[in-house]
Amino acid sequence: MTRRLALVITGVVVFTLVLSGLGTIAVGSLRARHTTLVEVRRQTIDVSASVDEILAAASDQSPAALRRTLRQLNVFRKVLNLDGIAVLTANGDGLKGAEQLPAQLDISMFSEVRLRSGNMVSGSKGKLVFAAAPSVLPTGRLIVVVLYRQVSSPLPAAWRTFFLAALATLALGVGAAIILGRRLSRPIRQASAATMSIARGELSTRLPQPGADEHDELADLARSVNVMATELERARVLEQQFLLSVSHDLRTPLTSIRGYAEAISDGAADPQHSAAIIRSEARRLERLVADLLDLAKLRAKGFSLHAERVDLVGLGIVAGQGFEPDAAERRLTIRHVGAGQLPVMADHDRLAQVAANLLENALKYARSEVTITTTQDGPWAVLAVDDDGPGIDEADLAHVFDRLYVARSQPVRHESSSGLGLAIVKELVEAMGGSVMAARSPTGGARFAVRLPLAQP
Repeated sequence: MTRRLALVITGVVVFTLVLSGLGTIAVGSLRARHTTLVEVRRQTIDVSASVDEILAAASDQSPAALRRTLRQLNVFRKVLNLDGIAVLTANGDGLKGAEQLPAQLDISMFSEVRLRSGNMVSGSKGKLVFAAAPSVLPTGRLIVVVLYRQVSSPLPAAWRTFFLAALATLALGVGAAIILGRRLSRPIRQASAATMSIARGELSTRLPQPGADEHDELADLARSVNVMATELERARVLEQQFLLSVSHDLRTPLTSIRGYAEAISDGAADPQHSAAIIRSEARRLERLVADLLDLAKLRAKGFSLHAERVDLVGLGIVAGQGFEPDAAERRLTIRHVGAGQLPVMADHDRLAQVAANLLENALKYARSEVTITTTQDGPWAVLAVDDDGPGIDEADLAHVFDRLYVARSQPVRHESSSGLGLAIVKELVEAMGGSVMAARSPTGGARFAVRLPLAQP
């Protein structure tokens, strides 16, 4: 990158120097031409006035005497730094004396009519500028004094200075390009090295954190790399927690199943009691496997919804009744608040799964009571599940619906704490056009509220 940036900046500097040099040459030439023309016009006026004085003082104004007098005007050429002076005459039959003009000028450039009216004629031809001023003798003869000079550009005298300045500018441009390229590419090289370290599994790698007042692209890149590393590190921790939790949830019921099965085989346990425990533990395994399958389907968007009209109040009552045996075993009470009907358009089975996951989560943390509340909030139907447990830590509120996340406040009875239930709730509710939120409950525990749009009549 440094090399490419140096080449680009050097190219820009060279192009700018060439462009400025050509512009300087063009502007200098135009200015020199204009200055020379103005000076020649002024000198022509002075010489013409001198010719009038000479001719007025001369007693003999014959053509031969006139030519001798006009030849004396050549002294003006050296004094005025002119390339030449020409004297044209006319007596009604056109201008004469074209042989005195240089090859670039043609006698047709001088309008006799314009000159007789007292106007000056000036112009340029190539690098030659000229000016002609008229004088009319008492005899009516027209005398035209023509001064001409080559335009001399001031640039040849300054080309060495310009060349040295151009070299100095080019050197400064190359130096600035190299320094700037290294400065700009250093953060990119650091970011590249950091991403390679992260790819190798070194998730603690971080770039120097930019200041709060830095908002350029390189600062944003550094922040993005740091955020990516933080999220990957967090994902690794969640994955480890998930594996530990799932292995625990699988090992515990399997241990119970194997133990009671061996006890039945040895005749050391009551078959009916053992069978009941084996069925209970098998249901726990079944729920865990179902959660894993649901999570895989949600990730692949492979689940389907069958929308129908569902009464949210009735669904909450039925869901609470289904968990009453489990609540009684834990010495907990499930209370329902709400009456009437709250029709929503949703998938009945998926919505029942949402309510079941919320109730199961609340039963794990509750101390004495779980409350199911169904209310209407404008165009929304709300199903809220509250518990009177320890509540949700502030650090956990933003992550309770993340996949594989396990809250810091673990329940006393570690059952199905794999962090899948609430993630499934969020995915299902959003797929049905609603939203779910977590907050502190008025009872001091946790509240999970599901909002779904009311069904149209």
